[in-house]
Amino acid sequence: MKKEPTKQEYQEYVEQVTPKNNCFLNCCKAFLIGGLICTLGEVIKQYAMHTGGMKEENALTVVTLCLVLLSILLTGFNLFGKIADFAGAGTLVPITGFANSVASPAIEYQKEGQVFGIGVKIFTIAGPVILYGVFSSWLIGLGYWLLKTVGLLG
Repeated sequence: MKKEPTKQEYQEYVEQVTPKNNCFLNCCKAFLIGGLICTLGEVIKQYAMHTGGMKEENALTVVTLCLVLLSILLTGFNLFGKIADFAGAGTLVPITGFANSVASPAIEYQKEGQVFGIGVKIFTIAGPVILYGVFSSWLIGLGYWLLKTVGLLG
C-alpha cells in the first residue's frame, strides 16, 4: 500500500512541477505579438484604402476578414498554438483569438463527421461568448430604449 504524502512533501512536489513564470517577460511578449497583429491590421487597412480606393469603413471590414482568415489558416497548419504559447494573451485578445477558438474544435473533431464532429463541437469555446455577448447587447439595448422612452436620454 502506497503511503500518502505529507502536506510538506506535497507542497515541495507542487513547487517542483509548477512552471516558473516571469510576469514582466510574459507581458512584454504579449504586448509585442499583440502589437504586431494590430500593426498588420493597420497595414492591411492602409493598403486597402490607398491601393484599393476603399473608404475606411470598408477597409476595416477587409482587415477583420483578413485577420480571421490568417488566424484560421495558422490554426489549420498548427502554428497558431505555437505563437500563442510564446505570446500568451497577445494572440488571444484581438479577433484572431476568437477565430482560433472557433476553428480549433472544428479542426480537432472533423474526423467524427460534419454533423456530430464539426457541427456539435465548433462552438464549444466560442458559443458562450456569442451567447452572452448577444444577450448583454439585448439587455443594454432594452435599457437604452426604456431610458429614451421615459425621457431620461435625449
